[in-house]
Amino acid sequence: MRRPLIAAVLAATIFNCALPARALELETIAKAASEYHNPNAHLEAMYRAALLNTSQQATIAPDGTAYLKTGDIPAEWLRDASAQVRPYLYFAKSDMQVSSLLRGIIAREGKYLQVDPYANAFTLDYRVWEQKFELDSLGYPIVLAWSYWKTTGDSSIFTDDLSLGFDKALETMEREQDHARNSKYTHKELHDDSGNAQPNPVAYTGMIWSGFRPSDDACKYNYLIPSEMMAVVALGDLEEIERQVYRNLIKSNRAKTLRAEVQDGIQKYGEVFTPNYGYLYAYEVDGLGHQTLMDDANIPSLLSAPYLGYTKPDSFVYKNTRKFLLSKDDPYYYVGSVARGIGSAHTSDGYVWPLALIVEGLTSTSDAEKRDVLNQLLASDPGDHLLHESFDPNDPLKFSRKDFGWPNALFSEFVMTTFNGVPQLPMGDTSDLEFRGD
Repeated sequence: MRRPLIAAVLAATIFNCALPARALELETIAKAASEYHNPNAHLEAMYRAALLNTSQQATIAPDGTAYLKTGDIPAEWLRDASAQVRPYLYFAKSDMQVSSLLRGIIAREGKYLQVDPYANAFTLDYRVWEQKFELDSLGYPIVLAWSYWKTTGDSSIFTDDLSLGFDKALETMEREQDHARNSKYTHKELHDDSGNAQPNPVAYTGMIWSGFRPSDDACKYNYLIPSEMMAVVALGDLEEIERQVYRNLIKSNRAKTLRAEVQDGIQKYGEVFTPNYGYLYAYEVDGLGHQTLMDDANIPSLLSAPYLGYTKPDSFVYKNTRKFLLSKDDPYYYVGSVARGIGSAHTSDGYVWPLALIVEGLTSTSDAEKRDVLNQLLASDPGDHLLHESFDPNDPLKFSRKDFGWPNALFSEFVMTTFNGVPQLPMGDTSDLEFRGD
């Protein structure tokens, strides 16, 4: 009986969004940018541009939600939007304008999950832009809502409508634990040249099948370990939300059970032994003995595991993994005269991604490494004071994506937490989990 009601509500929402959206002006963010001063004039200019970038991508839709495009592509990604507003959490508790933006983003993401939980990107009028099933796209809205709640103390975001979106996310994760038996999802990029579906065979592991990486590229093996890590964090958040806010112990226990099964799968299948590095996390596995040893710049990544709240920077397997990822043995680690870092198969060979550089700094335990990362990011500026998708580490004037909001948001968070003394924002709590060697 609920499905026609959902359809009617969404139809009304789509109709309303045919009207023009309103541009967003956030006085507190503009003031914080203008009042930021640093002896390094280059850092000052880049931080100001980075902090303002999210508000420049955002609009308030006629239905009262907030729409946040990724940049030079006229669509909103669940992943990108959740990450783009993250630094604004610092201002949300004391400023109603900023709080309204975050509330609007969270509400809209709940509607997206109801429209299609297999889609990763949507338009202003709630049409699917891309239906690439990426596990992290289900995790990011949950983590953002939980982080907003914990940062501001405001639980009013947890409406009945958002609950319906979270229901879709949980149902989809449960279904995709056994993709071969339970799922009908497919995508043209997962087909062969003749158009026939060719899903990679996988064993049942307790983990959740994903069709695509956070880069929007198809998985080689469909248990994507960084996204499984994020799912563990998000499911812990959802367990707490269902138990403490919605008072639904059935859903809370479902999230708890799934979280434990995914974590067991990571420990059993996602950790592999290598002669040179010992135990480390694979990037992808199939549960049948195959794995890819690499990382991709997009987050969730293996390098970002502590930033996600999954593990600690000094944990045994993470330290081994980090040594591998930041070495020539990682096929996507590139070194140039200006910068060195992790890239992606999504962009040109040899190009470094600022996202990966920032994550390297955010997860480092070395002040020297953090400062070195900052200098590389400053050196990557092609002259517009913005961070881009990727760049040639020998010539930053060669880059991809003229306008890409995500790295700019992450850069402002990096500067705030690493150099301005602001505490890192929470994503979730995995202190109850056991990890190899810890």
